[in-house]
Amino acid sequence: MIKTPENCTTKEDVRAEIDRIDQELLQLFAQRHRYVTRMATIKTDPREAHDPIRIKAILDRQRARAEELGLDEDQAELIWKTLIDWNVNYEKGIIAARRANS
Repeated sequence: MIKTPENCTTKEDVRAEIDRIDQELLQLFAQRHRYVTRMATIKTDPREAHDPIRIKAILDRQRARAEELGLDEDQAELIWKTLIDWNVNYEKGIIAARRANS
């Protein structure tokens, strides 16, 4: 049974809920990764993986969403920037490998 933060009375309760959320986050990251992989199969040039205008729009949107949720905007931006940087490099590698094998 899911406990709200207010209903957690022990460290173990809190840790169990954090572990549950972490598992859900991992599942969402795996789902997101499948879309990133698909995008890499659609793009034809490794330079397409890095789109500064889109990246800025994503980071701005996540900062605004974080603020709406009462989260630290800098922390949210850092998390998404790290995720985007990893995805850009991943896409570049897939695209470059595909082009090398063509």
